[in-house]
Amino acid sequence: MRLPVIKHMIGFIEQNDEDYIHETLETLEHLIDAPGLKDEELDVIGELLSNFSGAIEVHEDMKKNGKSQRDALNDFMKRVTGSIDN
Repeated sequence: MRLPVIKHMIGFIEQNDEDYIHETLETLEHLIDAPGLKDEELDVIGELLSNFSGAIEVHEDMKKNGKSQRDALNDFMKRVTGSIDN
């Protein structure tokens, strides 16, 4: 996960609509099943899926819990780091 990408996508969500990201996620998930994709291409798609999902999660935390972007990002990264360590 790349924090700068997540931050950038949060800005996109705030300027536009979260639905664009949900539709993009569905498209990328469908693309994973395309025949002939190389491992490197699947890695890139997986990274995009992770970053876009993270942006949605952080944005929802900001919206529902009134957190600042910084606090929501920090909490998200703690959860991600904690899940990797376990």
